[in-house]
Formats: sequence, structure tokens, C-alpha cells
Amino acid sequence: MSAFRDLKVIGDDRVTAIGLGTWGIGGYESPDYSRDDESVEVLRHGLELGINLIDTAEFYGAGHSEELVGRAIRGFDREELFIISKVWPSHFGYSEAKRAARASAKRLGTYIDLYLLHWPGDSWRKIEETLHALEELVDEGLIRYIGVSNFDLELLKRSQEAMKRYEIVANEVKYSLRDRWPETSGLLDYMKREKIALIAYTPLEKGFLARNPCLAEIGRRYGKTASQVALNYLIWEENVIAIPKAGRKEHVEENSGVMGWRLSKEDREKARGCV
Repeated sequence: MSAFRDLKVIGDDRVTAIGLGTWGIGGYESPDYSRDDESVEVLRHGLELGINLIDTAEFYGAGHSEELVGRAIRGFDREELFIISKVWPSHFGYSEAKRAARASAKRLGTYIDLYLLHWPGDSWRKIEETLHALEELVDEGLIRYIGVSNFDLELLKRSQEAMKRYEIVANEVKYSLRDRWPETSGLLDYMKREKIALIAYTPLEKGFLARNPCLAEIGRRYGKTASQVALNYLIWEENVIAIPKAGRKEHVEENSGVMGWRLSKEDREKARGCV
């Protein structure tokens, strides 16, 4: 099944249930130019397979990840793509956040569909100032939607209350079969009720779940791998999107195969017991 047939909602947009994660692509906390061409090819391969969501951040490779995303999307219909980026807490604040967003958009070579506060930071005042600055950037057309990342339930609610004209449409958090805190904390249920997308990062626990023999056994019943079972567990929830790292073409192809089917309720329950 085409990736575009397995869609989730962010704001008024529909995006693929699996996105392309870019942490480590173009570097980690500093730029790494050694695999630029390969990284661009991998991202383009994901887009060619029908995945339309790319997640990046100004922190990734100190902005170089955004530059590579900008290269990768050239030649594709921009309106068919959904690009997420994030502002680092050191750039929180009214003026600082606006400058950071403009710098990210320049590196990407395009507007930003969803702009997230990357971490809560240590100042509520700065969070509030940043959210209000982003609302103005929506009015300016630089960004289209506003969200947060790594916000717990209390902070998410406070952020919603702080908004003046727009809504928080997404919260990107760590979520996997091994780390199900969004389920146990009530965050996932709340976000479902509020129609807020949960974007799950590190969904394969850096390859740990790919090596799980119990998940592999479940996968055999569907002709799928352990990784595909672990990711399908997440997107089974109506408002959850998973963004595994797009490091190699074969991994992107495997991730694309997560869409278009769902685990049975019984097998999903069994998957919980595998970890």
C-alpha cells in the first residue's frame, strides 16, 4: 500500500504515519559533512517512497541537518511535503525565537510547516514569550503550525492556555514499546481528546527493538520484521506518528513497510509483553 494511504492529522494537514527523522544526519551537536551526499540520497529515497514528513531541528548538526533537508526536497512538490523544525531553549524569547526561525527557514530554503519548542528549558516566561512570537510568525507566513517537544502533561496544558490566537497542534516526545510513559502518564489519552498529534522519537530505541526475538516472532505472522512491529505498535494509535532515523536506504524502505496495515489487538497486547 502506498505510504500516502496511511495518513495522520496535524492541524488541518494530513501526513504519513511514518516520518523521516534526521538526528545525527549532518552531525550531532556540531556539523559533520562526511556523508552529505549519501544523506541527501537517503532522504530523497524516503520522499520517493511516498513518505511526506521530515523532522529536523536547528540543534541537529548545528543547523547542517536543516541544510541537508533543504537539499533533499529540491524538485519535489513543496505543498505535498510537511517539514518540522525546532527552536533550541537557548533561543527562547520573543526576539531570539523569531531570529532562530528565520535562520532555520533560510537553511531549509522554505517555510516551516510545524515549528516546535525543542525542550521546556528552565523559564516559563521565556516559553510564553516564544509561543507568542511564533503566533506572529504564523501570521507572517514563515511557519504554519506551532507545537512543543518533550513537554509533560502539565506543561502542555500551560502552553495551550498561553496561546492567544492559535493552537498547539503537536507534542514530540520519546515513545516506544520500551518506554511507554506517554501511555502511563495520561499524556497520550489527553492528546487524543485534544486532537494533538503525538510525534514519537527514538521509536526503535536505537536498534534495541529491532533485535527483539519476541517481536520478530509476531512479525512473522504478518511477513514483517521486529522493527516494523515495534513501529506499527505506535502508529496503531490514531494520533501517533513515528519518526525513526532515516540513516540508510534499506532502513527507510523497511520503515515505509510499517504503513498500510495494523497489528491485531491481540498481537499488540503480546508486543507489550515482549519488552
